[in-house]
Amino acid sequence: MSTADRRTNWLIAVALLGWLLYLLAPVLTPFVASALLAYMGDPLADRLQKYRLPRWLAVVAVFLLTFLVLGLLVLLVGPLIRTQVSALMSALPDLVLRVEQVWLPALMDLIGVEPGEDVGIGAFLARYSDMAGSWGSKVLLSVTRSGGALAAAVLSLFLVPIITFYLLRDWDKIMAHIGALIPAQQRATVLQLARETDEVLGAFLRGQLLVMLALSCIYSLGLSFVGLKFAIAIGVVSGLVSFVPYLGFVFGIVLAALTVALEPNPFWLMMGVIATFSIAQLLEGSLLTPKLVGDRIGLHPVIVIFAVAAGGQLFGFFGVLLALPAAAVLSVIVRFAHNRYLRDHPEILV
Repeated sequence: MSTADRRTNWLIAVALLGWLLYLLAPVLTPFVASALLAYMGDPLADRLQKYRLPRWLAVVAVFLLTFLVLGLLVLLVGPLIRTQVSALMSALPDLVLRVEQVWLPALMDLIGVEPGEDVGIGAFLARYSDMAGSWGSKVLLSVTRSGGALAAAVLSLFLVPIITFYLLRDWDKIMAHIGALIPAQQRATVLQLARETDEVLGAFLRGQLLVMLALSCIYSLGLSFVGLKFAIAIGVVSGLVSFVPYLGFVFGIVLAALTVALEPNPFWLMMGVIATFSIAQLLEGSLLTPKLVGDRIGLHPVIVIFAVAAGGQLFGFFGVLLALPAAAVLSVIVRFAHNRYLRDHPEILV
């Protein structure tokens, strides 16, 4: 078989594998998530093994540490959410009355609308109650039809820790078996690419942690300067959940809005909250992620922005989440192919 035929067969195999993975995407989600978690936890488990811990005990220690961190986050977020939601429910009648009697007239004066009988929350509900009922029926029908998808998502949530445990326990064995499948002629090259990829992904994770810490500081300082209650708690939590793109922004805005709604004069306070999160989001997209993540994985800021946009367009939420790690791995392969091409065609450099 010629080299061209062998490459064609490899391209066909890769295309068929990609098509199969696309078809199995809903089923593969917990396995992909578990593989990523196992990859992240393997260095810590290996380090614990150096202290003469058995592999299974090292894995258990990693799980306990992970659940401890998650528990501390829940202890930080839980009382905050419970307190604010309870206070909001208690103040909701006064809040509705304030909207009706203070905010709405001020907004009408601002935009130059004359008050009338058809202006107000009561008129709005009377006018659009039928439309709201229709939308509610459609939403309820959609939720009923998607019960299978919801059950699958819940099942995946329970499967992830189980699959992660087994993958993490046998991670070194799995990697050894995969390495044994590589032909001897390409083994050195593939192992070199694997080492470079591992270094790039490690740099990505460290850069992402720095972005989370930086956003926690920016959110906390900005909200404290605005004068918001629970500013540090809201800022820290928003920064920690920002590893999912835009989740920190949305989560922080919602928590801050619940707090602002209870203030006597919330308009300017809400403007300060929006300005804080908008500035932080701008800094994250234009400076923090390109510099702290992009530079560490060797990607130009424009490529970082394009990777996130392309991932979201092609694969939705998980595409955005995995865009930068995938771009980092692809950059290692592209650099290797570029260097190999220049080595095989030295006349280009002349």
